[in-house]
Amino acid sequence: MPTRTEAWGKHLVVDVDAADGPVCLHVHLGLFGRFRRRPVPPPDPRGALRLRLVGDERTWDLSGPTACELVDPDQLEALLDRLGPDPLRADADGGRFVERAGRSRRPIGSLLMDQAVVAGIGNVYRAELLFRAGIDPRVPGRSLSADELGGLWDDAVALLRIGERLGRIVTTDPAEVRPDLARPTPGKLAADDRLYVYRRESCRRCDAPIERFEIEGRRAYACPVDQRR
Repeated sequence: MPTRTEAWGKHLVVDVDAADGPVCLHVHLGLFGRFRRRPVPPPDPRGALRLRLVGDERTWDLSGPTACELVDPDQLEALLDRLGPDPLRADADGGRFVERAGRSRRPIGSLLMDQAVVAGIGNVYRAELLFRAGIDPRVPGRSLSADELGGLWDDAVALLRIGERLGRIVTTDPAEVRPDLARPTPGKLAADDRLYVYRRESCRRCDAPIERFEIEGRRAYACPVDQRR
């Protein structure tokens, strides 16, 4: 039976006491993975179901993950050793991100998406973090100061905690985008008010047309006015 569940970046790990010894269930949802809640008893499986967890009150079905596997403790340790610090974990060392990004020639927009540099950052947070910092995604990591990189880390911690609490991504300053509200808070923002640049036609702050370009095969977004090259 499951004894502990933890998240490391985009990886979910569940410790399980099996009949022949402890094992770990490792899940990475990727772009298409999804858990769906079902009743108890559950209906017959449909589609490419990878995992079914049946409890006393509900069932969870997993479909479409990038990874769904049982690993032993040594394999799990090797997996976690490959990951950078996770901004949502209390034991994360942001200095590891600052040190590694600060000596790389790669674009900071690429480094933020590299799970070996920092775990858990996706394309939306990449675009929004760099906008809030005023940094173009194409700037090499080594050209940024330790204070700038540390600021990115601190902002990632703050924004991901807001997202975890609300269950949705909110990166804008509520007082900036909705000054008409008596008590503007992230939870009160409509969907169109939650982001500055990601998938937008124009910058929410200055109204300049958003630039769209590829960085290592992924679409990036930047404001040509508010983000320095």
